[in-house]
Amino acid sequence: MERVGQGGRSRDGLQRGRWRFGALAVALIAAPLAELGDIQAQAQAQSQNRPAASAVPAPSDGRSGDPEIRRLERTWRQLDQQLRTLDTVLPPELQSQPADRDSVSPLPANLIKANQAPRGALDPAQAKPVAPLALPTPLQLKDQGAQGLSLEQALAIAFAGSATLQGQREQVASSLASLQAALGAWWPQISAVASGSSSQSGKWLGAPVGNANLGFGPQFAPNGIATPPAVPGGAAGTTAGAFFVPSGGGAYLNESQNQFQAGLELNYALIDFARTPKIKAARAQLRSARNTYAANLRSLQLQVSEAYYKLQQAEQLVRIRDAAVRNDLLILQDTLDLKIAGLVPRLDVLRRRAIEASDQELLIQALADRAVARRQLAALLNLPPELTPEASDPISLQARWPLDLDKTLLAAYAGNPELESILAVRDALARNRDAVAAGLLPKLSLFANAGGSASNTNQFDVSAFNGGCCGALIPVKNANGYDWSVGLSLRWLLFDGGTTAAEARALDRRSAAEAQSYAAQRNAIRLRLEQSFFNHEASLAKLASARRGLAAAIEAYRDVRLRYLSGLSDELDLSNTEDKLINALVSRLNATVGVNITYAQLLRELLPVPRDPSQPVQPQLQLDPAALPSR
Repeated sequence: MERVGQGGRSRDGLQRGRWRFGALAVALIAAPLAELGDIQAQAQAQSQNRPAASAVPAPSDGRSGDPEIRRLERTWRQLDQQLRTLDTVLPPELQSQPADRDSVSPLPANLIKANQAPRGALDPAQAKPVAPLALPTPLQLKDQGAQGLSLEQALAIAFAGSATLQGQREQVASSLASLQAALGAWWPQISAVASGSSSQSGKWLGAPVGNANLGFGPQFAPNGIATPPAVPGGAAGTTAGAFFVPSGGGAYLNESQNQFQAGLELNYALIDFARTPKIKAARAQLRSARNTYAANLRSLQLQVSEAYYKLQQAEQLVRIRDAAVRNDLLILQDTLDLKIAGLVPRLDVLRRRAIEASDQELLIQALADRAVARRQLAALLNLPPELTPEASDPISLQARWPLDLDKTLLAAYAGNPELESILAVRDALARNRDAVAAGLLPKLSLFANAGGSASNTNQFDVSAFNGGCCGALIPVKNANGYDWSVGLSLRWLLFDGGTTAAEARALDRRSAAEAQSYAAQRNAIRLRLEQSFFNHEASLAKLASARRGLAAAIEAYRDVRLRYLSGLSDELDLSNTEDKLINALVSRLNATVGVNITYAQLLRELLPVPRDPSQPVQPQLQLDPAALPSR
């Protein structure tokens, strides 16, 4: 039974048209395959031992003697030989030719498991992050299925548990503590001091020249002290004075001593020209940290919004690709039935199988993209390892951006935390420069201290030789006392080799560099806004075109499907129309997601956020022009 195409071409005409298309395909494919010479040389031995593939049939129109046809056949045989040579480097399971009734290959089990449908809504109480230094356990890594959450819930979870945001909160707390430390310079420093020690020493005392010739009286004379007679009526005697030291006399003794001192010290800077600049620099650093926190809030909301919208896009792409594969299977079944009835050639069946395989590849990649998109959102939300998020909100279109470009730019510059953070850093550098320069100025300080001391001295193991030495010996001696002092201290650095001046110049240059950073950030903000604004307008326009194109593609596909089943259209028309329908679906999806993402990008630059980490953060998905600061 002869089948007539839409243009009135007979089967022979279609065959000749396919041969002409085959010549173009050979010309396009043979050139890149000429680069396979190395692969062919490596697989030459294997290719010679393989069974030959089915020969390419010659055209049946009786023109085999045509030189053009012979050249085409030679080129086709060369291409077939190169393809069979290339097949030798492929795995064996990929070398078989499909039969007409082959089943569709199953999807990867791991992807199916990672794309399971949500098993319920995510409980915010379970979304608390784990300890920052903890690693997931095998039980936590076990897949427990996805859980759905809305975009507002995702933003609230991110604001509460984001690791990046928590780190910035710690930075703000650190800057606040540094300011409190700088403010302490206005107060005096009072210290309690105490010390104790215990020591022991041995001493050798010697007197090469005695003290008998000093004339200090009988206590220093060798016979200066009279002694009573030993017996009654006897003669009185004499003895050396108590402080007499003969020449060459000496003594040895050990001495141990225990000491303890305690008191209070006060130090207060009466005049310090570096104190005020340091405090102002600490305040500026705190402002910078708070503005950086606010900028991170804006950036986090944009990142979460983009990740959520892309997850919605990935989910919808899976549905589109799955529908395309299901539709391919239906068309393939129809094509097989038509081939059995002799209405279509085997070429149509093979082409439909190739299209189905290609669409299944796209479905597999869409499944992988959705699994990755889920994990990207989970990482931004800092969810526990056992939780996998899923977008529960349906895809809804954001409204048109309510401001024109000029008003958007002016509103973005007003109170922008990124710009204010740079200004605060620049202010801190200027104040630090003043503090460094103050090192060359005098500093007047008040100091005072008071305390007491006590000591205990023991002298033992005393021995004398050559008549003794060195006066009286006290075996145990205790001493107690107190002392206090008060005064002023003036310090004025007169010369340091230019070190202080060089440090001040370095801070000046860093301040100038921050001014250039401000200019660069100002330009970057404008560029981001203009890109988002123009892309937002383009996405809205593309969405309108995509809707019209989709409506036309749906009607065209319905018509061509009926025409194909009735024999009024060929398989090429059906394939092209099906591709246009799928592309129209994807275009509408991309345009819708593009509108939402560009809106979130514009909102990021104007989103009102708190500077203080202790204040609550409310997710805001749309801009309220009335809440913008007046300029």
